[in-house]
Amino acid sequence: MCYETTARPPLPPIRGGAATGEAVTLKAADGNEFAAFSANAEATEGPGIVVLPDVRGLHAFYEDLALRFAEAGVHATAFDYFGRTAGVGRREDDFDFWPEVMKTQPDTVALDVGAVVEHLKSDAGGGATAVYTVGFCFGGRHSFNQSARQEGLAGVIGFYGRVTPANEEDTDAPIDKVTEYKAPVLGHFGGTDQMIPASGIEAFGRALDAAGVSNDLKIYEGAPHSFFDRAFADFTTECDDAWTRMLEFVKANP
Repeated sequence: MCYETTARPPLPPIRGGAATGEAVTLKAADGNEFAAFSANAEATEGPGIVVLPDVRGLHAFYEDLALRFAEAGVHATAFDYFGRTAGVGRREDDFDFWPEVMKTQPDTVALDVGAVVEHLKSDAGGGATAVYTVGFCFGGRHSFNQSARQEGLAGVIGFYGRVTPANEEDTDAPIDKVTEYKAPVLGHFGGTDQMIPASGIEAFGRALDAAGVSNDLKIYEGAPHSFFDRAFADFTTECDDAWTRMLEFVKANP
């Protein structure tokens, strides 16, 4: 598990704006309906961000995170991966997510992300004029790969997403997709993350450079996997820095 059920997102360094949020049901181009939580910043238009959760899908942590982004002036919509296999209903903390994770496919995740992008651009989603993605762990990898999957994204952000192949059957590793990337990449990783070694992150950066893709990958020495969520109270300096980097990335890539 990437976070405790009681974990809440760290506060962004820029706050004070009013934010409103609501549960919504969105529909992908193939007709799939899925649950999402949409949080609008006080000002209309401006930037918007798609939040790709980790393996737990749409959880209260990511609803809160969407509100944090909205408070910082970025319209945000977090969505659930499991509309196709588990329906759109709200789930309890003891939901058995692994069987649903195993049923997800990169193509259908991309279809759902596309629907969230369109929602963010609509009046209901805040009328975003530039859209980004941000993902965590399972969602971090998917967020990186939206640079190849989506047209017109302003940038993609990932936290501790596996960037190299997990095994010989793994055909969706970001490092193998970089020649298809179209949007700049911002990445955050933990230096003590046993699942994602520094060598793989560095190789990902070299591959992005070789492909001509703008990128900024940071390894926080001493920080573990999930430092931004499960362990944020112990890594406030790293979390503050990651927030600053995200908001500056949005500002620099309109």
